[in-house]
Amino acid sequence: MKPFALNKLEYERIRTELERFAVSYLGVEHIQKMAPLTQMKAIHNKLNETVEAKTLLHTGASVPIPSLEGIKMVLDLLGTGYVLSERDFGNMVQYLRSCRQLIQYMNAKNDIAPLISSYASSMYELRPLLSEIERSIHGGRVVDSASKDLAKVRKKIIMTEERIKRKLDSLISRYKGIMQEHVISKRGGRYVLPIKKEHRKSVNGSILDESASGQTVFIEPSDLQALQMELTLLHADEVREETKVLSDLTALAEQYQFELRTNADIVGVYDYIIARGKYAISIGGRNVSLNQEGFIHLKSAVHPLIGSTMVPLDFTIGKRYKTLIITGPNTGGKTSALKTVGLITVMVQSGLLVPVADGSHCAIFDEVSVDIGDGQSLEHALSTFSAHIRNIRDILQTASRSTLVLLDEMASGTDPGEGVGLSIAILEELSQRQATVVVTTHFTEIKNFAERTAGFENARMEFDADTLEPLYRLRIGEAGHSYAFVIAAKLGIPESIITRSREITEAGAARGDKVLRDDVRSEPKAWAEEASLAEHVTLPTGEQDELVIVQDHVDVDVDVDEDSPSSLYQLGDRVYVPYLKRSGTVYETMDGRGNIGVMIQKDRLKINHKRLKPYIAAKDLYPEDYNLDIVFESKENLKKRKLMNRKHVEGLQIETKPE
Repeated sequence: MKPFALNKLEYERIRTELERFAVSYLGVEHIQKMAPLTQMKAIHNKLNETVEAKTLLHTGASVPIPSLEGIKMVLDLLGTGYVLSERDFGNMVQYLRSCRQLIQYMNAKNDIAPLISSYASSMYELRPLLSEIERSIHGGRVVDSASKDLAKVRKKIIMTEERIKRKLDSLISRYKGIMQEHVISKRGGRYVLPIKKEHRKSVNGSILDESASGQTVFIEPSDLQALQMELTLLHADEVREETKVLSDLTALAEQYQFELRTNADIVGVYDYIIARGKYAISIGGRNVSLNQEGFIHLKSAVHPLIGSTMVPLDFTIGKRYKTLIITGPNTGGKTSALKTVGLITVMVQSGLLVPVADGSHCAIFDEVSVDIGDGQSLEHALSTFSAHIRNIRDILQTASRSTLVLLDEMASGTDPGEGVGLSIAILEELSQRQATVVVTTHFTEIKNFAERTAGFENARMEFDADTLEPLYRLRIGEAGHSYAFVIAAKLGIPESIITRSREITEAGAARGDKVLRDDVRSEPKAWAEEASLAEHVTLPTGEQDELVIVQDHVDVDVDVDEDSPSSLYQLGDRVYVPYLKRSGTVYETMDGRGNIGVMIQKDRLKINHKRLKPYIAAKDLYPEDYNLDIVFESKENLKKRKLMNRKHVEGLQIETKPE
C-alpha cells in the first residue's frame, strides 16, 4: 500500500508502539518492515500467530526470548578471518543458552500454541559448540585448562612473579633509607623503586620516570631487569596461546555459522510475534472475521492510539451500501471515525489484533487510499483545494472494488457550488468502480445526494444541542447537521442574525445539487404524461375538471430576464425548486434581498429567486373573474391570506367566490 496513505492513518506510530515490546534487534527489524498484506491466507496466519502469542502471555509465564545482545556483530564477523574475543564468546554462550531455553519452552507449549511452537523445531541447540566454549572461557577469560601449552606458560609466569617479589623485598630492605616512601610502583608494566632525587646515583639501575614535583625518581634496579624481561616474554607467550585457543573456537563457531544464523532469524520472528501479543494485550486487541467482499462491521471499536478515552465506534459498510457519507459538527469525531476505520483495516491486514468487540468483521483490500488533512505546502505553493484534488487524482488512478477510499471534508477549500458538483461526480465514479468509500462532509447537497442514490447511505455524529458537546457516537442511516446556528445562538449571537442566517442557508442550498436529466415539456398535458408524482387541484365554478400538476422529476429550461426577476414570479405562480426536487406556490413576492416566499406542502420557505425556476403561471390555472381565499392549514394553527386571481397551493383547501 502507498506510504502516503499509511502515514495519514498514523501507521508509523503503531510501529513505534510495537517496537516498545521487542527485545532484540531482529524483532525491531521485523516491526520496521511490517506492512499490510493482501493475501487472505497470509493474513489469517499472522492473526493466528498473534492470538497464540496472546494466549501464551495470559498463562502468566514469561516467554524466554533471547535478547541477541552482541550477536549481530559476532554473526557479521564470522567468516571474515577475524578472531572472536573472550567477550564475543561470552555473548555467544548467553545466546546459545537462551536458544536452548526457548526451544524447551516452546516444546512444552505445543498444545496451546501449536502454530508458533512449530518454529522451534527448526532451531538448533548446538551442544558441542556450547560445551567447548564453556570449557575454554569463563568469566570473560581463557581458562588455564583451555590448552596444555597455555597452562605451562601461566605456571612459569607465576614462578617468575614469585622470584621478582622476593627480590623486591630484598631491595626495599637495602634502600629503605633513601626511598621517598615504602611503596612499590610500576612504570610501563615494570616494577620500580621510588628514590629521593638527591640519592638517585646510589641505586644501580635505569630511571624510568620521575614525580611531577621532581623530588622523586622511579628506578628499575639492575637486579630486577633480567627477571622482568623474562616475565614480559612469558606474558607474550601467554597471549599467543590465548589467541590460539580463541582462533580454534572461532573456527569451530564458523562450522555452525548456518545454524547460528538460523537460530537468530527464528528468534527475531518469535520476538516479533510475542511483541504483537503484548501489544494486543495493551490495547485490548481481539481477532476479527475476514472477507474479501468489502464488508466492514466494527463493534465498539476504538482508535488504538486514543484508547479508552474514545467513545466506542459502531460502524458498518459493504452490504446494502458501499459509500457512507458522515456528517456532523466540527470536533464531533468525524475524522476520528474515518481514521479508526482505516487504521483498524491496515492493522488487521498486518496481523495485529485490534480494539473491537467480538463479532467484528474486516474486509481485505488491495489498496487503502486516503485524503485526510488539507495537505497545504508553502514550498510548492499548493492550496488546500489543489492538495485535495491531487490526492483524489491519484486515488482515481487505482480505485477498484478492492479499494477502501477515505475522504475527509470533501468539497472543502473551493467554491461550495463547484466543489459539491465535483465531489458528487467523483463519488459517482468511485461507486461505479464498486470501491468502498467513507466520506466526511458538511455540505447538505452531498447528504441529499446520498439520501436518494442507491448504494449510498448517510450517517451522523451525535451532538448534544443543549450542552453544545459532541457525543462522538456514530448513527448510521441519518444525516447530521453542523449545528452552527445552535452553537451561535447559545454563544449569544442575536436571534435576528440567526433567523437571517437560516433564510440565507435555505435559499442557497441548491449549490452543487445534482443536475436533473429529464427534459420538461412546455404544455401541461405533456408534463403530466412524464410525471411520476402528481397533485390534483380542483378548479372553481363547481366543475369537476382536474388539472394535473407535476411535482417530481422535472427540469425547466426557461429564458429569464435577469434584469427584472420581480416580474417573473407573481402571487399564485407555481415554481420549481431544483435542489429540493419539489414544486411550490409563490405566496409572497420578492423582497429587497431577492427572496421569494414559496409554500411547499405545509412549509413556508424564503428562497432566493436565482434558485427558482418558472413552472406554471397563475393565469394559466384559474379564471380571471375569481377571487381565491386560500386557507393555510397546519397542525399548529390556521392562517388566512388573500390571493387575487391566483392559483392553488398543494395540500391546501380552496374556497372560491365570484366577483
